Amino acid sequence: MEVVTAKPMDVVTGKPMKIAVIGAGPSGLYFAISMKLRNPDHEIDVYERNGPDDTFGWGVVLSDETMGHLEASDPESARLMAAEYTHWDDIDVHIKGQVISSSGHGFIGIGRQKLLNILQSRAENLGVGLHFHHEIEVADTLERFEGADLIIAADGSNSKIRQAHADHFGVDVDTRRNKFIWLGIDKTFDAFTFAFLETEHGWIWAHAYKFDQRSSTFIVECSPETWDKFGFGDMDQDQTCRKCEELFADYLDGRPLMSNAKHLRGSAWLTFARILCQRWHYKNIILLGDAAHTAHFSIGSGTKLGLEDAVKLADVLNDKSLPLGEALEQYREERHLEVLKLQSAARNSTEWFEHLERYLDFEPLQFAYSLLTRSQRVSHENLRLRDKNWLEGVEKWFAEKVIGRPVNDWVPPMFTPFSIRGMALKNRVVVSPMCMYSAKDGLVNDLHLVHYGTRAMGGAGLIYTEMTDVSAAARITTGCAGLYNQAHVAAWKRIVDFVHQNSEAKFALQLAHAGAKGSTKLMWEGIDEPLDHGNWEIISASPTPWAKANQVPHEMTRKQMDKVRDDFVGATERAIECGFDMLELHCAHGYLLSSFITPISNRRTDEYGGSLENRLRYPLEVFKAMRAVWPEDKPMSVRISATDWVGEEGITGDDGLEIAKAFAAAGVDIIDVSSGQTSTAAEPVYGRMFQTPFSDKIRNEGGLATMAVGNIYEIDHVNSIIMAGRADLCILARPHLMDPFWTLRAAAEQEYHGVKVPVQYEAGFEQLERNLKRQAEMMVLKA
Repeated sequence: MEVVTAKPMDVVTGKPMKIAVIGAGPSGLYFAISMKLRNPDHEIDVYERNGPDDTFGWGVVLSDETMGHLEASDPESARLMAAEYTHWDDIDVHIKGQVISSSGHGFIGIGRQKLLNILQSRAENLGVGLHFHHEIEVADTLERFEGADLIIAADGSNSKIRQAHADHFGVDVDTRRNKFIWLGIDKTFDAFTFAFLETEHGWIWAHAYKFDQRSSTFIVECSPETWDKFGFGDMDQDQTCRKCEELFADYLDGRPLMSNAKHLRGSAWLTFARILCQRWHYKNIILLGDAAHTAHFSIGSGTKLGLEDAVKLADVLNDKSLPLGEALEQYREERHLEVLKLQSAARNSTEWFEHLERYLDFEPLQFAYSLLTRSQRVSHENLRLRDKNWLEGVEKWFAEKVIGRPVNDWVPPMFTPFSIRGMALKNRVVVSPMCMYSAKDGLVNDLHLVHYGTRAMGGAGLIYTEMTDVSAAARITTGCAGLYNQAHVAAWKRIVDFVHQNSEAKFALQLAHAGAKGSTKLMWEGIDEPLDHGNWEIISASPTPWAKANQVPHEMTRKQMDKVRDDFVGATERAIECGFDMLELHCAHGYLLSSFITPISNRRTDEYGGSLENRLRYPLEVFKAMRAVWPEDKPMSVRISATDWVGEEGITGDDGLEIAKAFAAAGVDIIDVSSGQTSTAAEPVYGRMFQTPFSDKIRNEGGLATMAVGNIYEIDHVNSIIMAGRADLCILARPHLMDPFWTLRAAAEQEYHGVKVPVQYEAGFEQLERNLKRQAEMMVLKA
């Protein structure tokens, strides 16, 4: 049955409207208030299934930014809310008998019931009709709201109206793993408290924070396995409260825990559902707040998103310059972008708690740091602004742990040393392999000398060659570098010698075979496009072309596999002649060895196809042959695609971990964790440090050394990744294209003097440091 008959184009923005709001939560009420403030002639009625004093949450946490929006939108309700706020600055992390406390976090809390009562009163005073105890069923919406110009679905994450048109709204629901329950307590926590307990049934923890002068929210969370072992599913709400009181007795001061979820049957434990809608309006229905999207409670942004939705929607509906359709698209586009940012942060936070076991071997100080930076919204320098003394203590602890002795001078995490076998790196910054497409017949030249030499002098601890091919037929393009004859050895040795003579950087060689991605144009002439003429035959695990326009590769025979393996061994022996410090085998991004690993391109029916173990057989064979001739004291790495970004049909994060373990068992020293580029159907989720979670998983579940790569471009990114134990090294690509001295600039910006500056450039470093310091001081004065 259709819910409504009116169409959006029948409504004119900027003119009085008749609006029905379904749901009297914060977003629905605040939308009604916002509309009335912009035009008192709007006729607005809000319908709520529960009573005005019913609430099923405890406290609400808001940010200063959100409060700024609310003050600008309605100073009166903001004033009333401010009178009820409770503030706190500290976070306490209780783990393994220790309490790690940091300050400067600046939280604002308010009771959910108090917030609702303020908004109810404000809405009524503005002439909004409030109708409680009105159960809205989709089937009778047609008749009940026949005269409404707009229907605002603000009926929460379980929205009946959204679900009635789920196909149109493009609803995507991701049900998360952990179990949690919202409880309350008549006790105030002076700090936002995380309490982690190890029990006979596994780890269980609480998120606790005050929301008024006598009460706090107390959320209990655990894995589903721990939940099952405790038997929480068989307990009613009272029994659950009593059991949680027993577990968390040390934190409760003898006060009882309470549930106000009597509307839920059973134990009231929940699993979080992340909701995302591709479209936010249908005919005259508009989604608002949790009906359109949800963000995990661990970043406390659900109410924030709903309130800010309400302000934006009221703005566009009262903008006379916007046709309604355009207004609604603007509403959705702007808010959807903000939602995606927060959902990305929330996903990181959620996964941190879902994979708590990764971090339990951390010392408490690093555990707390990892917790505070889990969403990647709170950065290293942001923590310094919040609590400088605390962060400096963490940095000192980390430096002493790495160096193995007390340190007196401050060392940023990115400038701590790192060793692999006999290779000692001065810092954790790595210049990524970046193809220059400027070689001739595989021979590198003066451009490469300047390119690598400059970046080595720029301060990075480790620099990589571009993807260097083991034969002429292994190249991606005619401009790709090679190491398959003695002329190549001489050209590369010239560059390696320069790097060693003029810098402290170590130099790694990445060896590869392009496979199905070979015989294509230079990047700037048409990336991945076949040559117009002069194409050579290409090979791959299976006759699976990279794209429709590309050649169909020949499925490799055993004889060809032997030949390619021997090509890799020959290039490894030449790398020894060149003097490279480290060797990397490229098994990612859809190139030849990657084509064996991923089921997207490997369709073989022999012992090299089928299971992941079989698909890894040939890449491991190649690696072992290389390791056998590479010097024992020199390290080897492997670059992998930890996911294909195509779901269960391809490599997943769990597969990525198994791939890394297999290579480590074969003798790999560190895993270069990349992702994707194995299929044109891939749908990667981009963002800052977007591949770092795969490194985190491999490092902290697999116990392996890793390098993180992928949209890492700020000093903060590197320091936080290293300090939080998400990787051992950070690889930066494009930042080094435009600034070969990125690492020295980072040292100057942090006023760190422990980095080696080429003597010829010392005056420039000193001036840069002064200028950056002065610039920072001016920014503070302007603020």
